[in-house]
Amino acid sequence: MKAGVLHAREDLRYEDIPTPSPNKGQVLVRVKYTGICGSDLPRVNGDASRYYPNVLGHEFSGVVEEVGEGVTRIEVGDKVAGAPLVPCMKCEDCQKGNYSLCKYYSFIGSRQYGSFAEYVVVPEENAVKFDDSIDFEKGAFFEPITVALHGLNRLDYKGGKTVAILGGGTIGLFTLQWAKIFGAKKIVVFDINDERLDLAKKLGADECVNTLEEGFIKLAKSYTDDRGFDYVYETAGSTATMKMAYDLVANKGGVCLIGTPKKELTFSVDEWELLNRKEFMLTGSWMSYSSGFPGEEWTLTSHYINTGEFKIEDAFIDKKIPLSQIADAFELFKTPGEVKGKILIDSSK
Repeated sequence: MKAGVLHAREDLRYEDIPTPSPNKGQVLVRVKYTGICGSDLPRVNGDASRYYPNVLGHEFSGVVEEVGEGVTRIEVGDKVAGAPLVPCMKCEDCQKGNYSLCKYYSFIGSRQYGSFAEYVVVPEENAVKFDDSIDFEKGAFFEPITVALHGLNRLDYKGGKTVAILGGGTIGLFTLQWAKIFGAKKIVVFDINDERLDLAKKLGADECVNTLEEGFIKLAKSYTDDRGFDYVYETAGSTATMKMAYDLVANKGGVCLIGTPKKELTFSVDEWELLNRKEFMLTGSWMSYSSGFPGEEWTLTSHYINTGEFKIEDAFIDKKIPLSQIADAFELFKTPGEVKGKILIDSSK
């Protein structure tokens, strides 16, 4: 089969490798689309790959081509999305259903070959079926959508409350939609890009705040009668938005850091004192799995995309690029501002 094989830093080649075969309990998926994740960038354009050669790709959709011995839930021809985590199922965290925290996990597309290829093998339980009415482009978004829902639930989310979403990127706009589906009283999205804020408004944000404007904190708090937000979700991974969360959260509220920071950061004494004085809960979020692997994050994603309540707008997709041109796709990320949405790799071309 053809695959995008990473041989070294910035050495991504379109070449032939053996087509895998499913072992007991596994299925072979003919890949349709794979999204380039932010975590793929340092592996290709940096030195973060665990080994070489490697085949990355973990946000994927496709069709089941072959099933291994003992597979009962998945059939040839099923449309599936891939849940990339392969937990050990034996450690203390796995036994509690906290699969995201498994210490001995494997991961499709980093620790084992992934979906930047024509075919990928996954365990049966990692193949998440979706309805024929859902196209493969949407199927490739399942993984980041589940990341947003996992983050939402890290704060024991309940409807009828005020929500701040810091960052209007893909994960931020997915978090916005989940908060709305589960009954938020008011949702305010923060970003520096008016186009992203316009999209947030289209997807159901009650208010949008451009953080480049003077006095935006005061404006934002006015939307909550100056008490602050019950839930604050940081999705950008930037120092500015992480610090912003301390100001925006209400007394006894909650802050969840979903975004991944890219550099060291420190907090001033005054900033940290807000954590003490407001007594808000601060937590992080990692991956997207829960009890009943891969968990309700995945079953609810399939359900709400199928009902149309969760929307994947065309604006989420920046480009569709053939697998044969995968190296060119990663070159685009070297120019700041060049990529404005998800790049999908088309494994059929």
